[in-house]
Amino acid sequence: MATAAMEEFEHQFASISAEITTKINKIPQLTGSEKKQLSSSAERQIDEARELLEQMDLEVRTIPSSDRQRYSTRLRSYEAELTRLEKDLRKAKIAFRDGEASRDELLGLDDPRNSEDQRARLLDNTERLERTGKKLDAGYRMTIETEELGQGILDNLHRDREKIQRSRTRLRDTDAGVGQSSRVLSGMMR
Repeated sequence: MATAAMEEFEHQFASISAEITTKINKIPQLTGSEKKQLSSSAERQIDEARELLEQMDLEVRTIPSSDRQRYSTRLRSYEAELTRLEKDLRKAKIAFRDGEASRDELLGLDDPRNSEDQRARLLDNTERLERTGKKLDAGYRMTIETEELGQGILDNLHRDREKIQRSRTRLRDTDAGVGQSSRVLSGMMR
């Protein structure tokens, strides 16, 4: 009884996996909504196949232990096949039929509204980039001017420091001279 149910499940799985494979092979040849519809249909069938494998797993657990190993091995191979089909579907969804159509589909050029929207967004982005570039140039010029101004101030401060040091040296010399003159005058007054 259990093996008859397993054979029925296996037959259903073979039928579903064949349909999925057929759809996967057709998907790269399609574009737009047809491609999306066929992809969705294949995804639904993959979900059905997954549920079928779960039922098979439950059925394998009820099979007598003498046959259980054989059916477990077959179940694992079906699971591997379903995993391969899922990978193939992902690849088929991104595969394109030819270069020009794929480029148009990828960029959404087959829809005139998308084209106008894209063009408007590109123009907005271009204008934004130009404004940003001008702001960056102005900021760079301001940075250069500030750096030049700072360098000029540092040069002035350096010259002023040298003048102050020379003035201090003269003041010390003058102070020493005044002190000496004061001593000479004091000596003369005595």
